[in-house]
Amino acid sequence: MLSHAQDLAAQINNWEFIELWVDAIVFPPRILMLVSNKQGNSCIYDPAANYKPIFSSSTYDEAHSWLLEDEYERVDGRLLAEEIV
Repeated sequence: MLSHAQDLAAQINNWEFIELWVDAIVFPPRILMLVSNKQGNSCIYDPAANYKPIFSSSTYDEAHSWLLEDEYERVDGRLLAEEIV
């Protein structure tokens, strides 16, 4: 069985962009990572929990709404696969 980090690494050729989101209300701030793939699916991972997926959706908008409902704020910018690969 793959670890969560290995599962995320298996998507190396399929991701489109990554966003970082932060809950700055708590200390230390909690950081989550939203990964959207080329098919439009999005998954939110918790780097502090070995990149455990904590929310998946078939659209970016659903994942975005989930983060906003929990009062997370997006860190400025977006890491695009086309700029890296």
